[in-house]
Amino acid sequence: MRYSQTLVASLAVVGAGGLSCALQREPGPADLGSDAGGPAPPTLAPTGTAFGDAAPPPGDGGFTTCASAAVEAKRAPLPVDIIWVVDNSASMAPSVAEVNAGLNSFATLVGSKGLDYKVIMLSLKGSGPVIVGGAIRYPVCVPPPLGGADCDNSTHFFHASMDVKSTQPLEQILGTLDQTTGYTAGTERGSVPWGPELRPGATKSVVIVTDDNSRFPGVSFEMFPGGDNPNTSGLKLPVGILHPSRKDPWKGYVFHGLYGWGSKLDPSIRCTYPAGGKPPTSGAEYSALIAKTGGARAQICDGSAAWGPFFDAVATAVLANARVVCEIAIPPPTSGTLDPDKVNVRVDDGKKPPYTVPRVADAVACAGGEGWYYDDPKAPTKVTLCPASCEAAQAQGSKPPKVEILFGCATIIK
Repeated sequence: MRYSQTLVASLAVVGAGGLSCALQREPGPADLGSDAGGPAPPTLAPTGTAFGDAAPPPGDGGFTTCASAAVEAKRAPLPVDIIWVVDNSASMAPSVAEVNAGLNSFATLVGSKGLDYKVIMLSLKGSGPVIVGGAIRYPVCVPPPLGGADCDNSTHFFHASMDVKSTQPLEQILGTLDQTTGYTAGTERGSVPWGPELRPGATKSVVIVTDDNSRFPGVSFEMFPGGDNPNTSGLKLPVGILHPSRKDPWKGYVFHGLYGWGSKLDPSIRCTYPAGGKPPTSGAEYSALIAKTGGARAQICDGSAAWGPFFDAVATAVLANARVVCEIAIPPPTSGTLDPDKVNVRVDDGKKPPYTVPRVADAVACAGGEGWYYDDPKAPTKVTLCPASCEAAQAQGSKPPKVEILFGCATIIK
């Protein structure tokens, strides 16, 4: 009597993460009758490797004849950090009220998707208008359950109070992120540190709410080399969020905005308020970042009617951009012991033939190329995809490619 087993490993988020495994036995000849004509246990067909369609190493019979089992790793989403930046200008009073009223529903929607989320608010904190430097400003106060009592923080929410000036949000994001000169707590444009609130590996989304444009170019927001703020003497800015020196924590971020744009074809055109007025600018720098990163946007001129669809669009985009873990636990074999030299990893995105990723010695050996490695080569408990292979195995649309661990065939080694 011959059997093949399919092991289905599912990673689920339980606190810091957990693993559940279900074992299912596929029907064999004994289940379908004793006649020799019954279906034979499945075998693994040859697949392309990272080097083309090279055959598996000799001496093991090849993938077409060796008995194997496949583990499909249903990987849990990584955390998502959502940074809201709200302009505190007097003209923003209606929008600030919408943020206060709607951010709880937004968070509930994101949480309902099964995502481990955190909302970080960059804006003045307070429950009513205040005078700052002789000008009236409108603070944000997010109520419970997302916010804490008295506009305070909570498990899923952190408010870094800062006076967000109409044309300076991109500068203030960068400066307060790294706490550079002029952007620390107690300064006109500064705040308490909020960078430590960002979680390692989390996907990043930035949401801007303003009726003006940024005087700091979007390209500088991403790639500024660091140094003096070109717009205000005496202030320092760090490198942009995508500068190579940051080692990619913002890679794949998405920019969203509710602002003064008025045309899908011409970024210079402003929207028109129902009473006939227009916002100060069209926010062309924000349009460029949204177009580049694939974010959602809405027109500030549409007032309260814009907010429900905008919250929904941002939440949907956050879900679509969520990445999944590339560190896959190996469930124990149902009999015998695991042979580390007979394990392979295969990725299938459903669009091209599945490919077998080669094994490398360790993280250093990835060297920017495809591969995977063990946590312990002699007694492995998990496999980790190299960054390049991990990137290839991330979500495409809303569904991540399938990753399988194949047992029983000689490991393809890079």
